Amino acid sequence: MRHGFIFTGTEPNLAVELAQLAEASGWDAFFVWEGIWATDPWATLAAAAMVTERIRLGTMLTPVPRRRPWELAGQTMTVDRLSNGRVILSAGLGVPAEVEERFWIFEDDPGRAARAELMDEGLELMQHLWRAEPFEYEGRHFHAHRTEQMLPPAIVQEPRIPTWVVGVWPRMKSMRRVAQYDGWIPNYAPPGADGIDPLEQQRTYTPEIAAEAIAWIRAERERLGVGDRPFDVMQEGTTGGVDRVADAAVVRPWADAGVTWWLEADWQVPAERVADYARDRLRAGPPRP
Repeated sequence: MRHGFIFTGTEPNLAVELAQLAEASGWDAFFVWEGIWATDPWATLAAAAMVTERIRLGTMLTPVPRRRPWELAGQTMTVDRLSNGRVILSAGLGVPAEVEERFWIFEDDPGRAARAELMDEGLELMQHLWRAEPFEYEGRHFHAHRTEQMLPPAIVQEPRIPTWVVGVWPRMKSMRRVAQYDGWIPNYAPPGADGIDPLEQQRTYTPEIAAEAIAWIRAERERLGVGDRPFDVMQEGTTGGVDRVADAAVVRPWADAGVTWWLEADWQVPAERVADYARDRLRAGPPRP
């Protein structure tokens, strides 16, 4: 299992400092969050790329339907080249208006169905954009006319920047999207649930349910003919960083279930304490046995 750290603060200079500290302290990845009216995550990660050598860098997560795919492709390509191929793209639909009004202060929520269409087309279009070759594309929401002028550089990673996608288990349409890409960011909606309640999910989503979903993903990827390609599953959580044995005990059931990444995050830390918390937790190292 590999271990990443999610920076829950907003100050870009601090994020760059923490990315260096994460690398020096043995973490495998460093993530920043992507908001709407917020610090630019890709500019922050570009700066972090210039002062690190090994650690992977990414967002947790990018609301792809809110983005123009060609702009997102250019940002991720830039950081991928600056980091010599260390970028991860974490992709989600974005927060529904009924859950978080602040997410829609500049425009109206088009609804989950439209956001799902935008997500699918955006991800598909970026596969072409990352290659930096002439192409044509025609979708319901986006199109691209063929051009052979002023093409940007291609990404470093092959065949694409690893793309982790949010999927709701056991909603099959959502999970089939996940199986096409490179990683699963789990959401869980218990049978009969109307929507996704983060508190209910935290209480009811278990390693046993994760193992069931992972088995389905593996079978689906075999059916798609991509079962031999790398695929990651992540679990976000909080460990204390004081007792290694206790921390490892928290993580072990998820590793046994097939989870490949533990993402350390504590979103409850007050803003004024984020810097001290993050430095202390990073220095303590990842929750390895």
